[in-house]
Amino acid sequence: MTQAIASPVVHDLIGIGFGPSNLALAIALQERAPIQGELDVLFLDKQADYRWHGNTLVTQSELQISFLKDLVTLRNPTSPYSFVNYLKHHGRLVDFINLGTFYPCRMEYNDYLRWVAAQFAGQSRYGEEVLRIEPVLHNQQVEALRVISRNTQGEEFVRTARSVVVSAGGTPRIPEAFKAFKDDGRVFHHSQYLERMTTQPCVSGQPMNIAIIGGGQSAAEAFIDLNDSFPSVQVDMILRGSALKPADDSPFVNEVFSPEFTDLVFQQPHSERERLVNEYHNTNYSVVDIDLIERIYGIFYRQKVSGVARHAFRTLTTVEKATATDAGVELTVRNNATGELTVRRYDAVVLATGYERQMHRTLLAPLEQYLGDFEVDRNYKLITDERCKAAIYMQGFCQASHGLSDTLLSILPVRADEIAGSLYEHGKNRGQARAVRDVLLAAV
Repeated sequence: MTQAIASPVVHDLIGIGFGPSNLALAIALQERAPIQGELDVLFLDKQADYRWHGNTLVTQSELQISFLKDLVTLRNPTSPYSFVNYLKHHGRLVDFINLGTFYPCRMEYNDYLRWVAAQFAGQSRYGEEVLRIEPVLHNQQVEALRVISRNTQGEEFVRTARSVVVSAGGTPRIPEAFKAFKDDGRVFHHSQYLERMTTQPCVSGQPMNIAIIGGGQSAAEAFIDLNDSFPSVQVDMILRGSALKPADDSPFVNEVFSPEFTDLVFQQPHSERERLVNEYHNTNYSVVDIDLIERIYGIFYRQKVSGVARHAFRTLTTVEKATATDAGVELTVRNNATGELTVRRYDAVVLATGYERQMHRTLLAPLEQYLGDFEVDRNYKLITDERCKAAIYMQGFCQASHGLSDTLLSILPVRADEIAGSLYEHGKNRGQARAVRDVLLAAV
């Protein structure tokens, strides 16, 4: 293995991941800089370029929250990084107004994020996967953090920062029955949907039987895309529940995604936090937009009218076993109502099975002795023991303490501003003394 490339720079902050959360933070820091001073900030992202859920951006998919909940508007409506300014810059503001909607398609929102990210090219490095975050010790105290990353050529980089913010996103949840299919192109998670579909025989019009596992928004969007884009495909929707359930996006319920509700959740004891998260679970998990449900129901109704049963809707069904064969992927499924087992063969399986959020524990494992049980304060800063003087923030891993909005786009500008304020306070408390900087440089 080649020797790691070590940078002599000591950054004020290194961001792990450059998705919408850290992009909103980059803006918040830039807009504070004229008054509070500029910080040396760098963001690392494992993708080759800026893409937001790039492999799931089917043409039918629309954003599920208002465009006014963009990267900045809730914090600073006059910011040049707003979605409205993006539309003006691209000559589409009047056209978007004429659409009469608050919900742009995800393809356009991805383009908005790319437009903003391009303006922070100097602070971002793409194609680097962060492997781990280690302590930089001086007098048995963690004075800074060492961030080790690797690019696609296998080169490793070592950088040092006084603070890090972990915003690495979720990792695909793969059910146990499918974990042996890691290198089998016939079984793939919805996060890989567009890329994997380009290699399927149905692209050239060959007939295929495809199973979609799951009953949430991703499963519904995959079904619509397969129905509309691939006439030779027959789809089985397989879900444990008895029906596709609508997301509750009514006005009063939507208040759970406000900054004020984040305050409310955080102030509660652990048991009450958990109850509040569970109470509003149907706003985000295992639910589908009502318009999409109606479209899918219409497709199945027209099948009944025509007498041609192209697709099947298999509710109350659990996959017990998945077996790879030369002829396809055999799924042993159980009917939860009758207990009956059936074996069905598919040419491909799409796993619309959601995401896990444990990456922060993996990245921060070398710091485990300083972190306790990964609890955070109100400003998303990890609560460490007194030996750790470096600051560690998390975005997207704090649902248990801050509520359901933590993994969504709803409060990005406000959360970014809270973290930015805490970063400046952390720097002020530490004094940013040159002596500390010299120690850190010697440790690189």
